[in-house]
Order: sequence, then structure tokens, then C-alpha cells
Amino acid sequence: TGNPKGVIISERAAVDFTEWGAEAFQIDDSWAFGNQTPFYFSMSVFDIYQTLRNGATMYIIPHTAFSFPVVLMKYLFEHKINAIFWVPSALSMISALGALNCPHLPELRNVLFGGEVMPMKQLNKWIAEYPNVRYVNMYGPTEVTDTCTAYVVNRSFEDTEHLPMGLPCRNMDVFLLDEQNALVTDQSIGEVFVRGTGLAYGYYHDPQKTAESFVQNPLNQMYPEVIYRTGDLAQRNAFGELVFVSRKDFQIKHMGHRIELGEIEAAISAVDGIDSNACLYDAKRQKIVAFYTGSVEERELLQALKGLLPEYMLPNKRVHLEKMPINLNGKVDRQKLKETLA
Repeated sequence: TGNPKGVIISERAAVDFTEWGAEAFQIDDSWAFGNQTPFYFSMSVFDIYQTLRNGATMYIIPHTAFSFPVVLMKYLFEHKINAIFWVPSALSMISALGALNCPHLPELRNVLFGGEVMPMKQLNKWIAEYPNVRYVNMYGPTEVTDTCTAYVVNRSFEDTEHLPMGLPCRNMDVFLLDEQNALVTDQSIGEVFVRGTGLAYGYYHDPQKTAESFVQNPLNQMYPEVIYRTGDLAQRNAFGELVFVSRKDFQIKHMGHRIELGEIEAAISAVDGIDSNACLYDAKRQKIVAFYTGSVEERELLQALKGLLPEYMLPNKRVHLEKMPINLNGKVDRQKLKETLA
């Protein structure tokens, strides 16, 4: 997706993350993982080490299966896979194309997801088809050994709502700071910072980038304490839970307003007929561009968004795609979409 960066993870961090996961989800040798993420992608760490630690089974699903939802579902059925930890784009492809019961998966027990925002409308389709499955929203970048918080879905959510990020993993702490490095305790938006055992040592052969992202905790003036600046924005909901809002570099200034593109994407996801979407800002033309797939007409989409967003947040341009570009990690390929703006 850009210039590759090496993230140096300690053995201690990997072991602690693995021990936490095994205890938090009661993983044992009855688990059969269906691996979606490539081994160069940090999400695969969970599948690999939980399998090794607990004597579980892991099936490396052929990459081509993720282009054909029925083929993918048949693979899960035939191998009696009962646990998956996938990016939301992979899960959404199955639900959006109506393949959740092609065939039905009686063995499925655990659906974990992370790496990008899970559209609530698509997750609700999974829950309707598999109500007895445990669904877990995992949040965290590679720099904190992939995951620093987890939320087990324990209540109903409307299609327009956001899933919480959940509670910190063992030996980890997550908090918000504002632009003045003050702790955010109300429902204001702040940047997500992480501290604890899971922090990486830094970036391989890149001291400048390491110094920019791994910084001294401004709340602690007593002794050196490194924390990680994620570049993610979040806020607390009415329950006091942290909720991901957007990437900091997805925050734009448009028509005199500060806008999080993630908020627009969440609204588009809730519209009937939308399968997937991504928003970019065309700075050259000063326009918000929404790319989307699905059966909804452009005029219908705009009309629906007028009831969900203020006028200044409405996409100035709406581009219907036959298929959303996906990168090698299985996420929406925003770089490829950005190239179309040139």
C-alpha cells in the first residue's frame, strides 16, 4: 500500500499477546481456524500462535477462494472450520452477495475481525444468520503486536451505529489525547495512544519514523515512558466505550468544517443497497468523493445521505464501481482509488 516498513516486535510482546488471546477466548485444541490473512500481515500472528500454543488446527484458505463467496463458504463447510479472524472486507463480501447460507456453517463458533472498520449493516446480516456465534471486534495496528483492544458484541446495534473498540488486552492501556496532549475524558474526539507490553521497539532502520510515532507519555513527567501514537481518532459513546471514528489523515477541512471521512463512510454503509464504500478527498478540486458498490442508484444514495449527514458532509461526487479494489491484505485498496483522482 506504500513504502514497506519493518516493525520490530519482541518475543515478550508476542508471547503476552498469545497468552491473552488463549485465556480471553478459551481457545483449545477443538478450534479449527480458517486463515485469511497473508503471513506478512500482522493479523496472521493470532492464527499462527494460537494454533501452536493450543494444539488447534489452522487451514490456510487459498487466496483465490476469496473472489468466489460460494467457493469460500463450501471450503469452510467441508473443513468444519469453527473460528475465523478476517478483515471486514472479506466478511462483507459474503454477506453483501447473499452467500451466508451457501451452505450454512453449523460448526462456526467464533467470528473475529479487525484491520479496518466493520460495517454494522453487514455484521447484522451475519448475526441474523448465525445468532449463536461469538463476534469480536479486534482493534490495533501492527506496532502494538496487532491488537490492543477487543470488544465481544454483547448487544444489538442499528445499521447506523458504530461498534466499540472494547477493553484493553492484558498488560495494555489505551487512552485519548487532544491536540494539546491533554487527556480526553468526555465525548470529544481525540487521538488514540497505546502503552504496555505489546509495543514494538520501533521501525527497522528508521530512527526518524520511530521518534515520530513512539513518544514520551506527556501525562508522565516523572520518568521515561514510551507510548505509541496510532494516528487513529476515537471518541466515547453514551456507554463510555471508545469508538473508532477515522484515521487522522482521513480528517479533512472542507467548506470551513473539520470532517472525518470515516463518519461519511459509516453513513453510506447504512444505506440500503450499498455493499461496500470508501471516501477520499480530492484536495485539488476540493471535493469529497465517495466510491461505492451495490444496487442503489446515485440519486437514491444522495437522497438517503441527506437524512443521515449535514449538507457540508455530503459527497460532492459519487462513483459507482462494479467491484471495490482490494489490496493483498484483503482491505479496500485506497491507493488504487486515489490514483483515479489524478
